[in-house]
Amino acid sequence: MADKINYKEVFFNPLSKDNPVIVQVLGICSCLAVTAKLEPALVMGLSVIAVLAFSNVIISLIRNTIPTNIRIIVQLVVVAALVIIVNQLLLAYAYDVSKQLSVFIGLIITNCILMGRLEAFAMGNKPWPSFLDGVGNGLGYAWILVVVGFFRELLGSGTLMGCQVVPQSWYDAGYANNGLMILPPMALIVVACVIWVHRTRNPELQEKA
Repeated sequence: MADKINYKEVFFNPLSKDNPVIVQVLGICSCLAVTAKLEPALVMGLSVIAVLAFSNVIISLIRNTIPTNIRIIVQLVVVAALVIIVNQLLLAYAYDVSKQLSVFIGLIITNCILMGRLEAFAMGNKPWPSFLDGVGNGLGYAWILVVVGFFRELLGSGTLMGCQVVPQSWYDAGYANNGLMILPPMALIVVACVIWVHRTRNPELQEKA
C-alpha cells in the first residue's frame, strides 16, 4: 500500500488543498486562544509539528502490534508522552512563552488533527510516509497560526515578536492600535478571512449551490 503513495501529495496537500484548519476545520480552538501574539503562535505551531510527526512515526512502527479495541488508548498514551516532553523542553528553554501558552500545550493531546492523522493515516502506513504526513499536517496547522498571530499582534499591539514595528511618529500623528484584534472573536474573523482568500484562489474547494 505504502509503495503506491504519492509522497509529494502526502506532504504538500495539507499545506493548502487539504489544510487541517481552513479546509477540514480542525484545531480552531488554539487559533482563537494562542494567536494574540506571534511568538506563542509560532511556538505552538512548532510544538504540534514535532508531536504530530513523531507520534505518527511511533504509531506506524507499532501499528501491527496494537489490539484494535485499545488502539485509541495507545494513541493517546503516545501523544501524551510526547506532549510532556515538549512541555518540559519549553519550561526549560522558553519559560515565558510556556506561561503564555498555559494549558494549551497540554491540550495538544486532545487536538483533533493529531488523533485524526493517527487513526486515518499512521495506523495504515509505513513510518516514512507517516512522518511526511505528520510534518505536512503540522506545517498546515502552523502557518495558519502564524498568519493569524502576525495580523493580530501587528494591528492589535503594533509589535511583532514583542518588538515595536509601528513607528512612534504614527502614534504621534493619531494612529491607534485596534484593541479588538487581541480579543478572541477577532481571531475567528481573521481565520474566516484566510478561508475566504484560500477558497477564492481554489474554486474547486467551494461548495456547489
